Amino acid sequence: MPDFPWDKLAPYAEQARAHPDGIVDLSIGTPVDPTPEVARAALAAASDAHGYPVTVGVPQVRQAAVDWLAGTHGVTGLGIDQVLPVVGTKELIASLALHLGLGPGDLIGYPELAYPTYEVGAALVGAEALATDSLTAFGPRTPSLLWLNSPSNPSGRVLPLEHLRKVVDWCRERGVLLVSDECYLDCVWEGEAYSVLHPDVCGGSAEGILVVHSLSKRSNLAGYRCGFVAGDRAVIAELLAVRKNLGLMMPDPQQRVMAAVLADETHVAEQHERYRSRRARLRAALEAAGYTIEHSEASLYLWTTKGPEGPDAWQLVAELAAQGILVAPGVFYGPAGSHHVRIGLTATDERIDAAVARLTR
Repeated sequence: MPDFPWDKLAPYAEQARAHPDGIVDLSIGTPVDPTPEVARAALAAASDAHGYPVTVGVPQVRQAAVDWLAGTHGVTGLGIDQVLPVVGTKELIASLALHLGLGPGDLIGYPELAYPTYEVGAALVGAEALATDSLTAFGPRTPSLLWLNSPSNPSGRVLPLEHLRKVVDWCRERGVLLVSDECYLDCVWEGEAYSVLHPDVCGGSAEGILVVHSLSKRSNLAGYRCGFVAGDRAVIAELLAVRKNLGLMMPDPQQRVMAAVLADETHVAEQHERYRSRRARLRAALEAAGYTIEHSEASLYLWTTKGPEGPDAWQLVAELAAQGILVAPGVFYGPAGSHHVRIGLTATDERIDAAVARLTR
């Protein structure tokens, strides 16, 4: 398995904690704002959960996912048998290749800048992994599975509709399963982001496509482990069969919470405004301090650099740690991040303001 990279941040975290005004930890994407009341009320109402939950998910949660994809993201034509709740999307991403029976001899593609768990999932089954943003990089070889991530973690880049359509067509022509990690689809600041299940992308058919969605960032539910996968009916059925045997089932109270929060957009708008304000203040301070923000049109991060001839990622980490600000080096997400750092927006207003004050002092 790849090394767990976050351990390498420990000395920089210690340095940042020594700042007289304390650390501003912008290195991870853990929500800090309260879980919305709609979720808490649903959890309390469902607290009498004496029986085993069902792996497939109660009809209400699957219908809520179908309705949300249609009403918020324009995805049409899905049935509830094309949705499967999962115990947090990291679990699903890491185990997907295993559950689909991939292994040595299979090739798995994922973005050049990427959340490390795509590579972990390939390593878990002994498959070959290729990090690339170019379909031509596969040459005559055909991957068994191709990951997309738009909006991107770490860069916040949003792939345009035309590009998504091209990738869907390429995968279908070759029989490649396309899995789109869309966990930041509700965190867009500039322009518009599309699900690959939008009819303008996929032609109204989920054939050969899965999408992965999380409520951790959208609804401050990271501690509840609520997410779902949706798409190709046959692949969802295969995953369900495997997950039944493994006992992978979302607790029933969390299923009720997920149905409730997917049906409520008020708390989403409120949280979006909090992040929008933090993003604007932090971006202005970073740019005033001589940093450049690239992409970052979506997600909960600012992809930050001083240019390809400037400091490398670890030098940028050290530079900011000296001001008590802890960030993640871009190399955690691949060699293409060697001159970048990922700076999170998931800190309280007080801590964001502290970072702004230090950067502009």
